[in-house]
Amino acid sequence: MTNNVVIVLSCGTDNPNRSTRAFFLAMAAHKEGKQATLFLLDEGVYLARPGITDHLRAATGDNADDHLSYLQANQVPILVCTPCAAARRIGAEDLIEGARMATAAELIKLISDAAVISL
Repeated sequence: MTNNVVIVLSCGTDNPNRSTRAFFLAMAAHKEGKQATLFLLDEGVYLARPGITDHLRAATGDNADDHLSYLQANQVPILVCTPCAAARRIGAEDLIEGARMATAAELIKLISDAAVISL
């Protein structure tokens, strides 16, 4: 059994439940001692911009920003699809603390030895 968990999120503010769940699941995996990584692609890349998660809530009341703060404080990697971000005019300088650009090749390497949750 692998100790790696990769959460792949392809939606953004258009689906606050799924988006908030992705941040929550990355946090929960880390708290369980897993090597967690959050990979944002498609519309999910918008969530790597400062302030976007501030008011993003799930129907349960969970706030994505609370989970993001945990991920940042614990240095859980937040990877942002480079071409997805570029298509949306988001550059490396636009990213929140703890986030960095990554390619599909890196995602493939990560998921080849990981439990994957795709939202």
